[in-house]
Amino acid sequence: MPMKPFVPRPRRKALSRAAARNAALVNQFATPGLGSLMAGRWIAGTGQLLLAVAGFVLIILWFFETMVQAYNEINGDAAPHSVAGVGEMGALLFLIAWLWALVTSFSLMSRAKSEEPAVPQADPLSDVHPPAVPPKLS
Repeated sequence: MPMKPFVPRPRRKALSRAAARNAALVNQFATPGLGSLMAGRWIAGTGQLLLAVAGFVLIILWFFETMVQAYNEINGDAAPHSVAGVGEMGALLFLIAWLWALVTSFSLMSRAKSEEPAVPQADPLSDVHPPAVPPKLS
């Protein structure tokens, strides 16, 4: 059986303004990438989520290294050394994920606005009743 030379991509279902707003709020205030996944942006959402999780893990690693170093300094077992690079790299990765999620959120909002069905404009005079015909006097 011959293969088709071109297979059109399935059309995404329309995104409402409320769904786009909720996805943007989750992207910006909860977890970068999660809102993108909710809106059906699988590749962008997965990338954002992976960057955010990697950044978070590095920040937690930096925190534990700092606490171990502080404990060792209290006991006098070790000389202090800087572990700031791990925390800075984690913060940078998380910031990149957040900015990417911000761009995706703006994209979702504009897509929802453009796909919104046009509301027909009502004629302001259509609600007014036609003038009543006065009764004929005989």
